[in-house]
Amino acid sequence: MADEVETFLKADLPNLAFPVLEDIRRQGKLCDVTLKVGDRKFRAHRIVLAASIPYFHAMFTHDMVESKQDEISMQGIDPNALESLVNFAYNGRVEIDQNNVQSLLVAASFLHLQSVKDACCNFLNKRLHPTNCLGVRSFADQYMCTGLVEAANKYVQKHFKDVMRSEEFLNLPRTDVLDILGRDELNVSTEEQVYEAVLLWVKKEIDSRQDCLPELMVKVRLPLLTPQFLSDRVATEELIKSSHKCRDLLDVARDYHLMLERRPLLQTFKARPRCCSDIPGMIYAVGGLTSSGDSLSTVECFDPLVSRWSVAEAMSTMRSRVGVAVLNGQLYAIGGYDGQDRLSTVEVFDQSTKRWKKVAAMNCKRSALGAAALNRRLYVLGGYDGVTSLKSVEVFDPENNVWTILSNMLKHRSASGVTVLDGEIYACGGHDGLSIFDSVECYNTSTNTWRYLAPMMSKRCRLGIAALNGKLYAAGGYDGSVFLKTVECYNPEKNEWRPVKAMKVKRSRVALVSTYGKIYAIGGYDGSTNLSSVEMYDPEKDTWEFVSPMTAHEGGVGVGVVPVEPEV
Repeated sequence: MADEVETFLKADLPNLAFPVLEDIRRQGKLCDVTLKVGDRKFRAHRIVLAASIPYFHAMFTHDMVESKQDEISMQGIDPNALESLVNFAYNGRVEIDQNNVQSLLVAASFLHLQSVKDACCNFLNKRLHPTNCLGVRSFADQYMCTGLVEAANKYVQKHFKDVMRSEEFLNLPRTDVLDILGRDELNVSTEEQVYEAVLLWVKKEIDSRQDCLPELMVKVRLPLLTPQFLSDRVATEELIKSSHKCRDLLDVARDYHLMLERRPLLQTFKARPRCCSDIPGMIYAVGGLTSSGDSLSTVECFDPLVSRWSVAEAMSTMRSRVGVAVLNGQLYAIGGYDGQDRLSTVEVFDQSTKRWKKVAAMNCKRSALGAAALNRRLYVLGGYDGVTSLKSVEVFDPENNVWTILSNMLKHRSASGVTVLDGEIYACGGHDGLSIFDSVECYNTSTNTWRYLAPMMSKRCRLGIAALNGKLYAAGGYDGSVFLKTVECYNPEKNEWRPVKAMKVKRSRVALVSTYGKIYAIGGYDGSTNLSSVEMYDPEKDTWEFVSPMTAHEGGVGVGVVPVEPEV
């Protein structure tokens, strides 16, 4: 009979042995090496240090001169940090606080203790603040903590409105300021805040920094400033007036607003609005129809971070085919149909009070209208007044609570797709009661004029339209014979449309919005059924996937995205 072999395993032996080693060290027994920093000395066991700390493993196992020395001098390391990390070698614990985190990170980098280094980075990441994020970023970059550098960069972008007023920002070198101001991802409500940041930085040390102003002003997207701001605030600034180069930049920005035909030649600035994709927005679905055809006052909101719908405060009026836009962080429900009449009334939902209130009514009754917010104003266009499709356009000034008529569109458009791209308003498709359009027209607020752009690849009314990453996306709708699930994308630089991945479901009366770097197609009608389902498009992967369906709606809703301000 062959010898039988049994293996006994005491799995917790390492866990039991290390506390004993720590106790032996505390008694000063069997220690065979002393680490010296300045006048501080720490006794330890070579084998424990080599087993736990990569730096000492290399030192003691590769015949370095220190491997034979009883006392080893350590240079460029904080003695308290070294003591903590030698203790860590025995017990796997280290306490991190505001006072020791930097010295611990430096020492952990020196000793190649990646786990402790990562813990220090995580500690700093969780405590980023507008007053320290730039310093943390610089420190992290010095010690090659790439994850923390990226986190600090995103924090700077997300909280730029507070960071720009910090002492750290005002003390940055010119190259760092140029880098930050050039980023697409800066979270600003208007480009005016970037202009203000430039002046704050220059005026902090005006004598040495005044010459930097022209190259900093190139980073400000001056075409995104209103003509009024350019005239009232930029042109009157003494620093601008005293610089030939800055005055030239100002003239180019004015030409951008006044001379549309020269826009392709004006490459001095970026004209695309900044978009911080780290800022989530709550998607509000407003009004719509029941399955029996009745108008709704119901409102629900979707949090894309947790993919969950919840019911919000209902409007005071039932509204289907309602126009929805978000202006200054407030959600507007505009016009629509209440089951009997087309409406001119407008109400606004205030996030802080969670209540709807009426504001001034439009000049025209409109359902199936387009609505968009731009330059602190609310624009509505087209729609149906109960008799005919409209081409009229009006603008709302919330400060004075008044609507003003603007230039008509080039076509009568009801059920078109309307959104803002690069500081202009786009109206895509729709119908005039007789024909469904593939045409696209674009409105310039400075000149109060409309112009045609390249038509879409398909005729579409009741489509969804959204802007993301400098491009337009048109989805779904109805072409007169077929309910569509196709999607196409417009590139303004090439003035051309191309197909992208189709939605999973046919959707007429679909609401399309972009937030957090994705596009959401919400509700609609597939030719036989009102839809509560929602799909999300990822432009990087060119894929659609279903997310949580609406809980209180089916069919066509109006949709707006209310940005959630990041907490400091």
